[in-house]
Amino acid sequence: MIDDATPKHKQLQLIVDNYAIHKHPALKRWLQRHPRFHVHFTPTGTSRLNMLERFFRDLPGNRHRRGVFRDMIELVIAIEDYVDHPNETPSPSSGPRPPPTPSKK
Repeated sequence: MIDDATPKHKQLQLIVDNYAIHKHPALKRWLQRHPRFHVHFTPTGTSRLNMLERFFRDLPGNRHRRGVFRDMIELVIAIEDYVDHPNETPSPSSGPRPPPTPSKK
């Protein structure tokens, strides 16, 4: 669907969160047949990417499910609005956690 919906002169950068799939022969063959697709695999245990994943996890629940978008422009405006104002109604924090107590051996 992405291939059909994107102008043929555009290069496509895909960020994929499944490290194991990149070695699969079927994917390697598919990428050889589709040279404009460039796949980037996220490293495991990367805290910055965890924050990015959390943002995209929360985006549908916090913005898209409550909205009706007649076209792509309205959707882009809604996403940009969410990025500009992500936490307008914050809830109070319970505060920092105390440090762990050392275990006795």
